[in-house]
Amino acid sequence: MNWAAILLTVRLAFIVCAILLILALPIAYWLTYSRWRWKFLVESVVALPLVLPPTVLGFYVLVAIGSQSPLGRWYEGWFGHGLAFSFQGVVLASVIYSLPFAVQPMAAAFALVDVNLINASSTLGARPLRTFFEIILPLSLGGVMSGMVLSFAHTLGEFGVVLMVGGNIPGATQTVSIAIYDEVQALDYRAANHTALLLLFFSFIALSVTYAINRKVWAVWPLHR
Repeated sequence: MNWAAILLTVRLAFIVCAILLILALPIAYWLTYSRWRWKFLVESVVALPLVLPPTVLGFYVLVAIGSQSPLGRWYEGWFGHGLAFSFQGVVLASVIYSLPFAVQPMAAAFALVDVNLINASSTLGARPLRTFFEIILPLSLGGVMSGMVLSFAHTLGEFGVVLMVGGNIPGATQTVSIAIYDEVQALDYRAANHTALLLLFFSFIALSVTYAINRKVWAVWPLHR
């Protein structure tokens, strides 16, 4: 079993989840409560990775961070190496690719908070930030946890985006899904099966936790009681 790829993937998933927690909360809040007329355009951009082929998204991320791009040149000037085909580049691509998996459950949970509670808080003089942390966020923890678990599971199974942006560098950018592909290419089905079973187990646990935390938001089948 390729433990280097497994540890790298877990590390990647934790870093991506931490970044998404910081990014997704304000985005989900704005999407839920903003009354801007053209808000649907932002919603479309956030949800785009859900329908865009991973290779297409990976290609454009690679172009955006390549050595010929302003971002790529700036990063190389500051850190001494390119952003493309590096772990940092894979993190950036994974954050973009998993963004809707974090934002959408959070926004759905925020929308379920009773607006009367928010209005009462405002009437009592509480600032929006205080209202968010003391009322909205505690009542939406299920959606926030769902977003984090889904993002973690999604990052574990990434293939196309990671391969396009990070390549297949053992110990640096080779994730579990890419390692499985290499094992199949080498006709080492036993090793591929062991690695795939581990990924299947993690994915099943992640989805089970998600459904248990927030069944009403993410249930695929109707609940019969």
